[in-house]
Amino acid sequence: MYEIKVEILPNYRIAYVRRVGRYGPANIKVMEKLKKWAKEKNLLKSAILFEIPQDNPKTTLSENCRFDDACIVISKDDQLDDSICESELSGGKHLIYEFKHTTDDIQKAYTDIFSSLQSNGYQIDNKPILERYNGDRINNPYCEICVPVKPL
Repeated sequence: MYEIKVEILPNYRIAYVRRVGRYGPANIKVMEKLKKWAKEKNLLKSAILFEIPQDNPKTTLSENCRFDDACIVISKDDQLDDSICESELSGGKHLIYEFKHTTDDIQKAYTDIFSSLQSNGYQIDNKPILERYNGDRINNPYCEICVPVKPL
């Protein structure tokens, strides 16, 4: 079993890069593009990064799957250019799970998460699940999966 904590996430202004297509190794290139952009803007030092899976590959054709948008939290004063998109990430109550960031561990994590929601008195809220990297997680093999929840 994994340690689960509850956290209220704020609303965030984000810059993001999106890729459409089959989930897999090409997803890494999207995050690397975002990190390169953020490093050039000197935004990586205290960054919070997210990957947001927009589509379920079990219900969406693989060629139409919007890869986890690779996102970085930015301030209201940060200026963007045409090479990056902007949006707002809606906060709220989330169950936070920490996992090793490997394909097998992430797949297992998603299976475990959905089975643990009800036993913890929650159901998933109608917001995207987030994979969060901040602090030393940006360069280490762990990530946090943040599941938006509401009471049963």
